Amino acid sequence: MSTPLIKIIEVGPRDGLQNEKNIWTVEERIQLINLLTPCGFEEIEVGSFVSPIWVPQMANTALVFQSIIKSDHCRYSTLVPNQKGTELALTHNVRNISIFTAASEAFNKKNINCTIEESFERFKPIMVEAKQKNMRVRGYVSCAIECPYSGPILPEKVAEVAEQLWQLGCAEISLGDTIGKGTPETTRAMINTVKTRVPVDNLAIHCHDTYGRAIDNIEAAIENGVFIVDSAITGLGGCPYGGDNAKGNVATELVLAFLNRKNLYHTLNADAIKTARQFVLNR
Repeated sequence: MSTPLIKIIEVGPRDGLQNEKNIWTVEERIQLINLLTPCGFEEIEVGSFVSPIWVPQMANTALVFQSIIKSDHCRYSTLVPNQKGTELALTHNVRNISIFTAASEAFNKKNINCTIEESFERFKPIMVEAKQKNMRVRGYVSCAIECPYSGPILPEKVAEVAEQLWQLGCAEISLGDTIGKGTPETTRAMINTVKTRVPVDNLAIHCHDTYGRAIDNIEAAIENGVFIVDSAITGLGGCPYGGDNAKGNVATELVLAFLNRKNLYHTLNADAIKTARQFVLNR
């Protein structure tokens, strides 16, 4: 049996920066992504085509996307909340987009002001256009372990939402421990349930390190066949559900150290990651 390649998706420039209270300039965002490109990621999330009124951190994503120096060895994606966002992505020649929903009705209503079912109604025209224009779509499922408003989430509910995204045509589905309350046991139970409905090769794990369990949970996911891992350089973003100083996305450098410690196969460049990390810390 060959050693699996662990693919890393860098979400710092989008999922990380959108939760930073100190807003980064367009120039800083471009420089960050240009430093992340040589790091060996499978994909870098560049930004989000959301209204700058609601998410000012993601203003001018089109300019950022147009200005970065792209590599043929990396995908560059943007998140789109609706069909208007998809049209903006197409206008600026974005070929990889992400959509998001949750496994929690309470979270969806507070986060995007609609039910889970209504979020899928929004996705349908996006997926039609994406298929017509040959765009790759990644789906996010928030609250795959627990919700800040309604508590623990049943694995069966996560599997149901993930399967709907898969049937719509998402190439990859990222399962998010949004508030970082997962454990290896709950992560394992969730993954094992979801992979009965969605091919495990098309699943990713998105862990928050709020309570210091992200690496343990990533290890549990990998042990159960998930070889795509989301991370953010320096753990950018914090966690809006864990207090002012709570950790958010798991830090890319912690994931790299874990992969090396376990002798797992990856394409990350330690020197480039160190350079990108220093840029963020010195900003």
